[in-house]
Amino acid sequence: MGTKNTIDMLNGPLARPMLMFALPLIASGVLQQSFNSVDVAVVGRFAGSDALAAVGSNGPVIGLLINMFLGLSVGVNVVIANYIGQRNSRGVRAAVSAAAVMAVLSGVIMLVTSQIVARPLLTALDTPASCLDQAVEYLRIYSVGMPFMIIYNFGAAILRSVGDTRRPFYCLVASGIINVVLNLIFVIGFGMGVAGVAWATVFANLANAVIVVYLLAREQGDIRLDLRSITPDMQQMSKIIRVGFPAGLQSTVFSISNVFILSSINSFGSAAAAGSAAAINYEMYCYFVINAFAQTAVAFISQNYGAGQLDRCRRALRISLVYSVSTSIFLNCLITFNSGLFLSPFTTDPEVLYFAAERVTTALLFQWVACYYEMAGSAMRGLGYSMTPAIITIFGTCVLRLFWVGFFPADGSFAALLAVYPVSWLLTDVAMMAALARIRRRLPRAAEASEAASPTAAANA
Repeated sequence: MGTKNTIDMLNGPLARPMLMFALPLIASGVLQQSFNSVDVAVVGRFAGSDALAAVGSNGPVIGLLINMFLGLSVGVNVVIANYIGQRNSRGVRAAVSAAAVMAVLSGVIMLVTSQIVARPLLTALDTPASCLDQAVEYLRIYSVGMPFMIIYNFGAAILRSVGDTRRPFYCLVASGIINVVLNLIFVIGFGMGVAGVAWATVFANLANAVIVVYLLAREQGDIRLDLRSITPDMQQMSKIIRVGFPAGLQSTVFSISNVFILSSINSFGSAAAAGSAAAINYEMYCYFVINAFAQTAVAFISQNYGAGQLDRCRRALRISLVYSVSTSIFLNCLITFNSGLFLSPFTTDPEVLYFAAERVTTALLFQWVACYYEMAGSAMRGLGYSMTPAIITIFGTCVLRLFWVGFFPADGSFAALLAVYPVSWLLTDVAMMAALARIRRRLPRAAEASEAASPTAAANA
């Protein structure tokens, strides 16, 4: 499997290889979020607060629409990485082919669904009337690029399974440049407003998909994508779904809870919606750092579990947790205590800045609390226990947020509404800690029963 782009996850020290694996993922996450950040900054500066609110209001909605299918890419990563740990070349090739079929089907489903539900969904979420039409226009255009987005994410998951996180990052560098240049041309040059930033993102996603498919088609190892012999291998698709569906379900329900919170935020008016949209950019930047170490844990633990090396699985979890907590605390504090500087690129409206600063202080400052449940959940998925962290996150985070919004008083403050974030993160940490301790007690017996355990053997635990 080894090439100059891969990382040996099964032998030697773990700390440095895990950091080398995570750094391109962090950079990739930052670039992906930069697509939205540039959209928000350009429309906020050159198209006004209503356009800013229109683009920002779509963040949770887009997450709701695509997270189930993006969650399946976690299954791609786990299944292929586990086959690599078992040194099962035939299984790797079959899983790659199945992933390609699933990516195309998922993309088409998302495109059609988004076009149908755009206006009804945004209307149901009490999107301010002053920006509703622009929000609908943005979502419908943005959805044209969803198939390309999903193809890229599935392709990147295949590359990550062998330790290659650099080339997916290079893909994003190229598409990021395209996105920024087209934003400036379409919005400032042609005055296209929200339509301009949406089309810029579509073309950036198209570039991503083309490049990652090209890279996989030219691979020399088992992860090579043979475009002439792609087949819908139902057995491999089932394995991917068994691991990826719980992750996608978790992300989808998570997005549902955020959508309900968005509806409450919208009730404070367009300034609150715009301010929240600006602040969310930094929450997402910091989350992508956490997510990078979580993906690192999944890849390293999946391969080592496939190879029967449980001690390395435990060490990989500890290292990812140390990296994510320390980095998150630094970034959360840096942005919070310099919020005026970080928020200024998005708007100069004092009321919008007030709401943005409220969100930063209430939610972003405590985001590091989410590190434990993210790392523990990733470890469980790498071990094949995909449903367990999904259920815990759904109840510990999502259901609590729905109750919080449901019982939120009409005269409540903006900060009180957003306090649900740190509270839900802490409760989910506690539940995840108990579940992981229970699974750890099972591992020695599971390893003795099957040295080359399937990553989906315990997916429904």
